[in-house]
Amino acid sequence: MTDKFPAQRLLEIMRRLRDPQAGCPWDREQTLGSLAPYTLEEAYEVVDAVQRHDLEALREELGDLLFQIVFFARIGEELGAFDFDAVAAGIADKLVRRHPHVFAGAAVPGAGEHAQAWEAHKAAERRRGSGADTGRLAGVPLGLPALIRAVKLQDRAALDGFDWPRVERVLDKVMEEIQELREELAAADHDRLTHEVGDVLMAVTNVARHLNVDPEAALHGANRRFERRYARMEALIAEQGRAMREASLDELEQLWQRAKADES
Repeated sequence: MTDKFPAQRLLEIMRRLRDPQAGCPWDREQTLGSLAPYTLEEAYEVVDAVQRHDLEALREELGDLLFQIVFFARIGEELGAFDFDAVAAGIADKLVRRHPHVFAGAAVPGAGEHAQAWEAHKAAERRRGSGADTGRLAGVPLGLPALIRAVKLQDRAALDGFDWPRVERVLDKVMEEIQELREELAAADHDRLTHEVGDVLMAVTNVARHLNVDPEAALHGANRRFERRYARMEALIAEQGRAMREASLDELEQLWQRAKADES
């Protein structure tokens, strides 16, 4: 198999793994549904490699993600629905349709105009589709991480003018939502609290969108800072021969502030 082009070799390996008689038992058992969680995991590992600026790890993780695509395509071929060539041809055709300024001699748009044109192409494709919902917010995948999906929904709504003109107005909305959350604290109704927390998160996500900040990346960064600072707190209190749970809340706050100062 080593004399084939890499893509052809990968497709052949996948075919062998799924062979009903001589293939791998685990690979033969997989279905479209069982593969989905692995695909999400591989996509997150790609993002992690990007955020760590580890190009060697990125190369490897992209290979793992490509394998998931090849796996899906193989199952699709077995079901008589599509194969890898159909997947590749489909995305190639879509890219040509959505870039008329490159492939059809149309005027070259600015970045903002291109984003709007891209959404317009997608909306037109949905209208030509299976007859499902063709509204502005239709087709934003439910399986996306909630922060990413929130930004996409807000971006779509903004195309219809449903958006705050300035980030200051969005910050006011955040404060309004926080006040509504405060008012629900006394009731202690879990469903209502969940509703209000969701509204706060949606408003904060909108702040990030107005500032052109990726909220998912921002939260990843905050998680990493928390991990580093907490580890520093553990090290500082271990130097005293104590455990974290033995410290008072005031002591823990002092340790946190020192960990932040040490980091900067």
